[in-house]
Amino acid sequence: MAPETAPLPPKPRVRRRFLVGCLIVLGAVAAIARADDPLSLTEAERMALAQDPAVAASLARAEALATESVADAQLPDPKFRTGLYNLPLDDFDIEKVPTTQWRFGLQQQFPRGDTLRWKSRQALAKSEAARRKAELEQWKIRRDVRKTWLDAWREIAVAKIIQDSRRLFENLIDITQVQYGSGESSQQDVLSAELELSRLDDRISKVKTREESARARLSRWLGDSAWRPLSGDTPALPEPPDEQQILERLPQHPRIKWREALIEARQQGVNIARAQYKPGWMVGAEYRKRFGDNPDGSNREDMAAIMLSVDLPLFPDKRQDKRLAASKQRAEAIRLTRNNDLRILRQQLALDEARQKRLDERLQRYQNRLLKQARENADAALEAYQSGSAEFTNLMRARITELEVRIQALKIRVDLLKTRADLLYLAGDATGEDS
Repeated sequence: MAPETAPLPPKPRVRRRFLVGCLIVLGAVAAIARADDPLSLTEAERMALAQDPAVAASLARAEALATESVADAQLPDPKFRTGLYNLPLDDFDIEKVPTTQWRFGLQQQFPRGDTLRWKSRQALAKSEAARRKAELEQWKIRRDVRKTWLDAWREIAVAKIIQDSRRLFENLIDITQVQYGSGESSQQDVLSAELELSRLDDRISKVKTREESARARLSRWLGDSAWRPLSGDTPALPEPPDEQQILERLPQHPRIKWREALIEARQQGVNIARAQYKPGWMVGAEYRKRFGDNPDGSNREDMAAIMLSVDLPLFPDKRQDKRLAASKQRAEAIRLTRNNDLRILRQQLALDEARQKRLDERLQRYQNRLLKQARENADAALEAYQSGSAEFTNLMRARITELEVRIQALKIRVDLLKTRADLLYLAGDATGEDS
């Protein structure tokens, strides 16, 4: 009998395939688990800021302009010239005519005034403007993602409130059927309860539509992650500074700093236009090779030339004057736009502060009185209906009123958070509390 042999170890290629397969399975499991994780408001902000192409594009433009500023400060490349001069066309004999020359030389141009320095500074100012534009986009994204996420969360919360009321109306149907069976109510009461239950189902469908619409808007920044479950807890945002503090910060807002960087770029354009009143220079040198011999048999001597060209801005009224006036008008237009933007931000601050104050008053009213009163009114109406001392319509009206009060309180809370997001956009909030 042949002795038993030990099993061969797996081949390295099979082992690698096994490990790769395990990693793929683990990655898929992790992705599925990740898709089921609740999407918090803070995570949504972080993902949106990391993935937005508009911010990346502005930063890329800023880097490009900063690089161009180095090139703009350099003199133009020198020019090399060469050619045959005074070449006879009858036989093309370069030694026949004593004036035939082969010339080659270099020329260097010097732009007018400090044009190079102003152009370099203009490119740097445009680079700063692009960076401020990227920062402004980040602030807008953070604000818009917060408000859109809150819209989706509100509809989910409204759907839960309606579902709770739906269970109450299912109980009402049971109560009316019992009352109808005992002769204490009419069939209309049963039909009214069933009708209201159907209306609640329709409201839930409308709420789901609004939720899906908000998630679709959110997918602009988050992609498929916008369809993940949202955190169920009430979201939280940082407390914004008071109105006076925000007002003092507005001149540092990226929207204003972006305009100021553009003003600086336009001002450098004014400096460039002023430099055009000064002459431009071009210097050059040539070596001139002569062919043939002189009549006495001696070699013809080679020659050299040094040249200087100067631009003469003698008639500036229709050229330099017009360009300078146009550049000043462009700078003034940006300055006025900057002032108008600051006025718009101040107006928005006043509106948001007033809105926040009224929403806070309304929320306190709902939390301190209306929610409690609506609940007590609904309970009292149910007791009165069961005891036969009230009509079913009163009970229905009380339940619907309680539902509307709960939904309205929720909407006011979300509107208050959205207003806070607007104020944080003006104040310059950079991070938010986890929600």
